[in-house]
Amino acid sequence: MVDRTTQAESPPGRLPTIFFPHGGGPWTIVDLAMGDEYASLDRYLRALPEGLPSAPKAVLCVSAHWEAPKPTVMTAAQPPMLYDYYGFPQPAYEFTWAAPGAPDTAALVRDHLARAGFSVATDAERGFDHGTFVPLMLSDPEAKTPTFQLSLVEGLDPAQHVAVGKALAPLRDQGVLIVGSGMSYHNMRMFQSHMRGDRSASQQMTDDSRAFDEWLAETMAAEPSQRETRIVEWATAPGGRASHPREEHLLPLMVTLGAGVEDTTTLPYRDRILGAHVSAVHFG
Repeated sequence: MVDRTTQAESPPGRLPTIFFPHGGGPWTIVDLAMGDEYASLDRYLRALPEGLPSAPKAVLCVSAHWEAPKPTVMTAAQPPMLYDYYGFPQPAYEFTWAAPGAPDTAALVRDHLARAGFSVATDAERGFDHGTFVPLMLSDPEAKTPTFQLSLVEGLDPAQHVAVGKALAPLRDQGVLIVGSGMSYHNMRMFQSHMRGDRSASQQMTDDSRAFDEWLAETMAAEPSQRETRIVEWATAPGGRASHPREEHLLPLMVTLGAGVEDTTTLPYRDRILGAHVSAVHFG
């Protein structure tokens, strides 16, 4: 299902900026015995390169799984793996996704943020967390595209993350694909209750996630200034705080919105994962 809105079209050749759900844990690597639960997400992520106007020179991923006191840029030339999950079969800790880093592009990120008034840090040791390697192993299975990460900022202020995205927007004209990896619904207590077969919790999760997903679609269809105001005030949305008791999985959306704040939006992926309504959002 693809929902479209009517903001301004991006200039030819400019890469979009994308927020996508990364699912739960290492679902692309090991069989989690969930049947077809992730089938549509798998198809969506594999097809992402087909919708781009050109192949990106680099991918900048803002993952829900990295927070730092200030915006921090990964600068390793060959980033290692960071298996930041637990309790899964051994293959989940042996898999590698060996994309090269992008130190030169990371320097541009640092410069753009500094010019926008941000105090910026770098990290030459950090590896790819599962918010990056799990979805990108589907969209870039050969791990050929230079890839690096930018952290969220502790405190999780939505307006600050929109401002980060605005500072990075020029990179889209330089061949950099900016992606935010999170989930538009992320209430782990409700997910766990659903997995235990709690019907009442499952229904509540379905209701909360549907209300928030509908609000999100309406917000993305709004005029740019209104869209920005609404997304910054996301916690007042129907189902907002119930969908995100802690908002780290929603904040990557703020960065991608900032980088594409004036652009046409689409929701090319809208489905249910473990009973919850979940969406992806593309800008441009």
